[in-house]
Amino acid sequence: MDRPVPPHPSEPRPRRRDRHGRGMRGPVAPPQVPLSVSRPESFRDLVQDSVERLERRWPQLTDVDFLVLDVPGSLDETVPLGRARPAAKGQPAQIVVYRRPVEIRTKNRDERALLVHEVVVEQVAELLGLSPESVDPRYGQD
Repeated sequence: MDRPVPPHPSEPRPRRRDRHGRGMRGPVAPPQVPLSVSRPESFRDLVQDSVERLERRWPQLTDVDFLVLDVPGSLDETVPLGRARPAAKGQPAQIVVYRRPVEIRTKNRDERALLVHEVVVEQVAELLGLSPESVDPRYGQD
């Protein structure tokens, strides 16, 4: 009855099996399927697809940095979906697309792809000083 309680180890033991004895759980989906791609990665892919589509028509866009940020740094009354910054003293021009505001305004991947492309076209048009229709003739038609 008077058995001493063994001391707890200072480091936790590595977990070999879950508490039901079935072993460690693996990934839900293999890395090759779209389910395993995270939202930010999927969004970056949409932006990259849109940029590649525009670069074929506008080769000067190869000198522009395209960035994806989650949210804008400072919020005004309206939340922007993107921002264009012209080149300045040794820094290339930048176009930023904000992921969360775009995701909130869309219901599915197709709508998101369309809105991402519209935002990229609008920001490229602002950067180049052109109308969005001249940057992409299909702008606003989809």
